[in-house]
Order: sequence, then C-alpha cells, then structure tokens
Amino acid sequence: MKQLFAEFFGTFWLVFGGCGSAIFAAAFPELGIGFAGVALAFGLTVLTMAYAVGHISGGHFNPAVSFGLWAGGKFEAKYLLGYIIAQLIGALAAAACLYLIITNKAGFESVGGFAANGFGDLSPDGYSITAALIAEFLLTAFFLLIILGSTNERAPKGFAPIAIGLGLTLIHLISIPITNTSVNPARSTSQALFAGSEYTAQLWLFWLAPIAGAIVAGIIHKALFDKE
Repeated sequence: MKQLFAEFFGTFWLVFGGCGSAIFAAAFPELGIGFAGVALAFGLTVLTMAYAVGHISGGHFNPAVSFGLWAGGKFEAKYLLGYIIAQLIGALAAAACLYLIITNKAGFESVGGFAANGFGDLSPDGYSITAALIAEFLLTAFFLLIILGSTNERAPKGFAPIAIGLGLTLIHLISIPITNTSVNPARSTSQALFAGSEYTAQLWLFWLAPIAGAIVAGIIHKALFDKE
C-alpha cells in the first residue's frame, strides 16, 4: 500500500504541476512561461517526487515506465496492474483539481484543450498521426533508457532523479508542438477525459506508442547495457 500511495501522489504531482503550468501559466498575459517553462515544470515534478517517494515505489508515475522497467527485468509483472491503477487515480484526481480551479475563474467559459494530447487538428502545430506515433515512441524509448541507465547499480548514486527530470524536460522541449507531449498514458487519459470526446478518441495512440517505446527500450537495455 505504501508503494501504491507513493505512485498516486507522484503521478498527482506530475499532472498537477506539469499540466497546471500549461493551463494557468504558459500563455498568461505578458508573463507567460511558454513552452520552455512548461517543459521545465514537467521535469521538476518528476525530479522532486523521485527524491520524495522514489525510494518507496521506484518513482514510476507513468504506466509506460512501469512497462519499460518490467521489460528491462527491473519490475515484477504481478505489480503492474496495481501501479497502473494508482497512477491513473492520481492523474485523474489532479485533473479534477485543475478543473475545479479553472472553472472557478471569473469569466470562465471553457476548459479549452486542458493541456490534453492530440494529433492532426488537435496537434498544437498540426502534426499528423504518423509524426505523433514516431515522436511518442522514440521519446518514450529514450526516456526509459535514461531511467534504466541512471538507476543501474553501476551508475553514480543519488543522481538518477536529476538525469530523469532533465530528460523529461528535454522531451517536452522537443515535442510540445507535436503532440503537447505525452510519453505518459496516465497523464494523457486524465486530461482527455476533461477536454472532451475529440481528445478521448485519440487516446489509443498515447497508450500504444509510449508503452511500445518503453518496452523496446527495456529490452534494449537488458540485452546491451545491463551487463559487464
């Protein structure tokens, strides 16, 4: 239960901090933090919670990460379902809090895209389904290689959260214009459910591509890098 609560709180903070920065601060008049600020916010959420609760649950906060660690031989399959449920509940709880905040703003009219992920007409810069699949697959794969490498027993101790947080920041700097950056099915699901049916119709891609990329990365790390 401690591990599941750690995953709940870690995923909650990732969605609340990352998506919250996109919703409230990215384009705030004259003082907006922009893409770079949102990218940094996502990285900081993972970095801070990895130090806070990573020693309890491993600091996955993402179904794709759980699958990738399983494929890499670092996580037992029997825990997958529990972790994913905890991550989804944490993400949904954070999205609900974001919804309550934005709907209580003076003059509120619509949640808009609500920092949800999309391709085609729902892509921030009009990227196609093919571009979204390639980006989400590759970026999640490299995210898992960063995670598996920095947490390897032969890696320098205590620095993994920094590498992982900066890795997620870089991922967002690359792909916010493409898909609004997922690499995390829980984060995509929570926002899409509040953004509307057009976003939920595209959710399949933001489960398929990140999980596939993570599994491939786990296999690569296990075969090539996890040995002397």
